[in-house]
Amino acid sequence: MKNFKKVFNKEKPVIAMIHLPALPGSPLYDSKKGLDYIIESAKKDLIALQDSDVDAILFGNENDRPYELQANTASSTTMSYVIGFLKEKINVPFGVDVLWDPLSSIAVAAATGAQFVREIFSGVYASDMGLWTPDAGKAMRYKKSLDRNDLLMFYNVSAEFAYSLDQRSLADRSRSVVFSSIPDAVLVSGQITGEAAEISDLKSVKKILPNTPVLANTGVKLETVTDILKIADGVIVGSSLKVDGDTWNPVDPKRALDFMNKVKSIR
Repeated sequence: MKNFKKVFNKEKPVIAMIHLPALPGSPLYDSKKGLDYIIESAKKDLIALQDSDVDAILFGNENDRPYELQANTASSTTMSYVIGFLKEKINVPFGVDVLWDPLSSIAVAAATGAQFVREIFSGVYASDMGLWTPDAGKAMRYKKSLDRNDLLMFYNVSAEFAYSLDQRSLADRSRSVVFSSIPDAVLVSGQITGEAAEISDLKSVKKILPNTPVLANTGVKLETVTDILKIADGVIVGSSLKVDGDTWNPVDPKRALDFMNKVKSIR
């Protein structure tokens, strides 16, 4: 909790997503629009989110579908370039998530000076990408090798697009990973991007981890954020701040402002 509070100086922080357009190396990349379009899209979302007074930003390559368990080098290097290009405009803490690749996420974070990463670092899953077996020990050692002991590690313990092959309860898995891997925060998700985590899951994980930050990772909306923040120590929000609440649309400045006004009223 100490490291978490050092980076996020607000109670119950709101971490807002910047979903980058499809990057080079992915099937949906639009070579006609090119890199300038990616930068401009990210810049507009960054300005809209910071103008709404979000507490932090998380850059993700959500549109690099179909997803891979080892990110394309072109995608991760482009992501680093885009963040570096925008960095002088970033005035809040920021993190990165290179789907679904812990080592690439850490590498991009090290290259850009990000304060945190979000990923699936532990567990065994049957997923849309095949058998998913992340290696938390390797990821933590890689972070150490890059001299980024200060980099916060957010462990998503309920992987999207996947089913856990570990038959322990989510709460027990969360308690175990905190003991074995020492994450800086534990994230609870729904089944896919934009789908809410079950309130019962949030409650069970937070109850068993009273001294570890537990965040709602997906599907948080204006209508639900009050109830969620009664349990969670913060939220990561993306789709509900977009035009029409659509993940693939740009950030809607009014939605973002309304959301933050609501959060401020309940902190």
